[in-house]
Amino acid sequence: MRIAVLKERAEGETRVAATPETVKKLSALGATLAIEEGAGRHAAISDEAYRDAGGEVASASAAVKNADMVLGVNAPRPDLLEGAKQGAWVIAMFNPFGQRDRIEAYAAAGLEALSMEFMPRITRAQSMDVLSSQSNLAGYKAVLAAADTYGRAFPMMMTAAGTVNAARVFVMGVGVAGLQAIATAKRLGSQVSATDVRSATKEQIQSLGAKPVFVDEVEGIEGEGSGGYATEMSEEYRKAQAELVSAHIARQDIVITTALIPGKPAPRLVSDAQIATMKPGSVIFDLAVSQGGNVEGSVADRIVDRHGVRIMGYSNTPGHLPADASALYSRNLFNFLNAFWDNETGRPVLDEEIGEAVRLTRDGRIVNDRLTGAA
Repeated sequence: MRIAVLKERAEGETRVAATPETVKKLSALGATLAIEEGAGRHAAISDEAYRDAGGEVASASAAVKNADMVLGVNAPRPDLLEGAKQGAWVIAMFNPFGQRDRIEAYAAAGLEALSMEFMPRITRAQSMDVLSSQSNLAGYKAVLAAADTYGRAFPMMMTAAGTVNAARVFVMGVGVAGLQAIATAKRLGSQVSATDVRSATKEQIQSLGAKPVFVDEVEGIEGEGSGGYATEMSEEYRKAQAELVSAHIARQDIVITTALIPGKPAPRLVSDAQIATMKPGSVIFDLAVSQGGNVEGSVADRIVDRHGVRIMGYSNTPGHLPADASALYSRNLFNFLNAFWDNETGRPVLDEEIGEAVRLTRDGRIVNDRLTGAA
């Protein structure tokens, strides 16, 4: 089993799909690892470190030649995979709903695409869930970036010259990223509140010492979707939530928005009118900016000033923590392969539940029900 790891070529991508740790572990299973030269540079991993771990360091074409499997953070362009074996597995993040052309090209090339974003959110797949591992870091980084942009201190400080009041932080969307944002903001000493369309998150918010901000006694809440993701909410709930948030957001110093719906543009949570009610110098970090944004006027990788409020968001937030993001992502990949590794055949053999969930292409066709409309 030859596994190739290529250097990421997407603009601004700093992560890598294998680390010396996972190279050692995959080699111990019997695989041969070939890593493209410079693949780990942005994540502070040298070519020598890969060699010391038992990997082969080579050019992209040499690494891919006769590869049974290719690991990536983002799915490589199909032309970079020429020389891989027919039917080779490519395991990466594919952005399946936004990169249909690339998936069709994979099918035409006879490659088997396995999308890590489609990993089912079930107990036994938790250690393989790249969205969770990367969102955890994203929630942490969002708070740090907002704190750095905010022109005041986060914790209350009682000094001889007077008292500095604690910053007020409001987290909108309490998934993995939101929970980490709450925890990070609390550790920095701020007053934290949070909201979500899923009523089940209220206890999670309280368990972290934050104040839940929820609409009560409104019919038609449709917040809980499959796998723990949020879905769209009823119109009545949307209106009630907008009124509640408008009153609350005006008193906040920092707002972190994290809401995403798989396969759809990010829901709009903060309008320009709501931004206008905030205090000058306040900061909004839009974690969903790369998928259309939760905040009106947000622009990826730029700080936008609206009504004296600074709005920011990164197109690749985990990529701002490349060493840790790569370490967690590569462990997700190893856990996935290790869980299904068959010692007799010397390769992983996927089961139906997870295999059908993550497999996008096979035998020259797109086979995933979520893409063919069969789901």
